[in-house]
Amino acid sequence: MTLRLLREAFILLLTLAIGGFLGCLLLRYGPGFDTDERDLDQRYSSATLQALHKARAGEQNVGTFYLNYLKNAAQGDLGVSTSLNQPEGQLIAARAPATIRLISLGLLAGWIPGLLLGFAAAIKPRSPIPLFSELLSGFFLCFPAAVLALMLFLAGGPASIVIAAAIFPRVYRYSRTFLGDSLARPHVLAAAARGIPRSAILLRYVLPPAIAPLSALLGVSITLAFTATIPVEVICDIPGLGQLAWKAALARDLPLLAAMTLIVTGVTLTANTTAGMTK
Repeated sequence: MTLRLLREAFILLLTLAIGGFLGCLLLRYGPGFDTDERDLDQRYSSATLQALHKARAGEQNVGTFYLNYLKNAAQGDLGVSTSLNQPEGQLIAARAPATIRLISLGLLAGWIPGLLLGFAAAIKPRSPIPLFSELLSGFFLCFPAAVLALMLFLAGGPASIVIAAAIFPRVYRYSRTFLGDSLARPHVLAAAARGIPRSAILLRYVLPPAIAPLSALLGVSITLAFTATIPVEVICDIPGLGQLAWKAALARDLPLLAAMTLIVTGVTLTANTTAGMTK
């Protein structure tokens, strides 16, 4: 078990470092990296513009920049955002609560109805519940997160519904399929034939084996929710990490983008690794 944890931790750190480097590489060699809108501003003198370009000279070699960035980050120094002119640690700390709150509400709003409808559809497959649940699940799957976020923004609805809409179909379909397969297993059918109450069958034979796969699904759900926060926060103007990552990409802010790439990659890898270890 210890060796497995060490191996998973090594793979996570290695993938995290590679993912952060690739994010910086894409921005560095993307169109328009060397341009600066301040070059067209007549209020800046030539000396000021030269100083601004000199300050970004260290970003030309992305390999050297990234190694120095990781070295400073390991010492707790994330650097200063070139576009917002603020310490990156303060920016992340100030915006993280909004993203955590959005993800938490979205997960709750997606998981609770997903589990309830999934279990109800499996227990009563001939009732109207499966039809209603399938229609609702298909409706949410048809709308991208950005489109649904725009609709809710115009309607003044809560942004967490967008996260819930991305989570609900997966939770509902997985829980319905798993519970339906569990109820059809021989030992469960034998227990029902002996007259054991259905509630006791669910508590003894069905729900305990579902804890591990549902925990794995929770890890995947966190990844989906974190990914969906970027368009939601941008469209709904929520000051969270997703909006910060978007602004960093638009402003070609390489230090800030490096930090945001590491955070997004770290959350994704941690959730996926945890989900894999629960199987």
